[in-house]
Amino acid sequence: MNYFRTAILLAGMTALFMAVGYMLGGRGGMMIALLFAAGTNLFSYWNSDRMVLSMYGAREVDRSSAPDFYNMVEALAARAGLPMPRVYLIDNPQPNAFATGRNPQNAAVAATTGLLNALSREEVAGVMAHELAHVKNYDTLTMTITATLAGAISMLANFAMFFGGNRNNNNPFGVIGTIAMMILAPLAAMVVQMAVSRSREYVADRLGAQICGQPLWLASALGKIANAAHRIPNMPAEHNPATAHMFIINPLSGERMDSLFSTHPNTENRIAALEALAQEMGGGFSQPGSSGAWAGGAPQAPRPAADRSSDRSSDPWGRGAGDGGRRGPWG
Repeated sequence: MNYFRTAILLAGMTALFMAVGYMLGGRGGMMIALLFAAGTNLFSYWNSDRMVLSMYGAREVDRSSAPDFYNMVEALAARAGLPMPRVYLIDNPQPNAFATGRNPQNAAVAATTGLLNALSREEVAGVMAHELAHVKNYDTLTMTITATLAGAISMLANFAMFFGGNRNNNNPFGVIGTIAMMILAPLAAMVVQMAVSRSREYVADRLGAQICGQPLWLASALGKIANAAHRIPNMPAEHNPATAHMFIINPLSGERMDSLFSTHPNTENRIAALEALAQEMGGGFSQPGSSGAWAGGAPQAPRPAADRSSDRSSDPWGRGAGDGGRRGPWG
C-alpha cells in the first residue's frame, strides 16, 4: 500500500512537471519536462535522503561520538522491530527532528542539538520513537521524495520569469499563463505535501507512543518543541521550505493554525490525542515489559520543568553539578 501511495505521488508530481513544461514551451516543453521529471524521480528515490541530510549539515554519529543518544535510538529501534538506522546530529539551536530514507534498511534519523539540550531524556525518547514510527510506516520514502520534487517544481516554475517575456517561446497562454503558473505550480506542490503529511503525523504519534510505551513523553516534547520553534529560527528550513513537512514540528516561523495551509496538525490536537492514548494505556506512565526504552534501566515519567531545574542530579543526560555546564550527550 505504501509503494502504491508513493507511485500515485510520483505520478501527480510528474503531471505537475508536465503542466509547467507545457506552460513554458507547449508540447515540446512538456516532453522536456517529462524527461526531467523521470530523471528527478529516479534521483529522488535513490538520493533524496542524502540530499536532505546534506542540506541541513547533518553529521553522522555512532556509539563512540554520542553514546547515550545512539544507544537510545538503538534500543527504540529494537523495540519497534526495525534495523538500526543511521543516526545524525544537526548543529541547530531549534529543537526538532526528522527521519529519512527510502526504506527501513536504508533509514536515517536526525535530531538537532537544540532538541537534546532543551528536552529531558524521556522526551527525546518520545521524539525519536515518533521518527522511527515514520520509518516503520515507510513514510520517509514519500516524505523525502515529496520534499525533493516540490523544490524542483518551484525551481522550474521560477524559470518562467526568464522565458515568459520571450516572444519566440511556445507558451500557448502568454504572459498571463506564465504568471499563473509561477503562482499555481508551487501552490499545487504544497497542497500535495500537506495531503501526504498531516494525517501521517497522528499515526506516527500513536505508533511512536506505543514504541516507547509512554504517550505523555511525546506529548510533553511536542509542547516544548512547538513553543521553541516559533522563537528560535531554523535558517536552513527557512531557505528550503519544501522540507518543512519532514520535521516532527513545523520548523518555519508563523505556522500556528491547524488550517488548510499548514503542513502539520495543530500541536494542541496532537497532545490531546496522546493524552487520550495515555488513558487507554492505563495512565500513560506504565512501561510495558521489564526493561526500559534504552539501556540502563527503565526511565521515570517526566516531571515538571520546575522540579527538574532544582535537581541537577536527576538530569537525564547524566550532567551533574560538577560537569562545568556541559550540554548534550555528544561532547
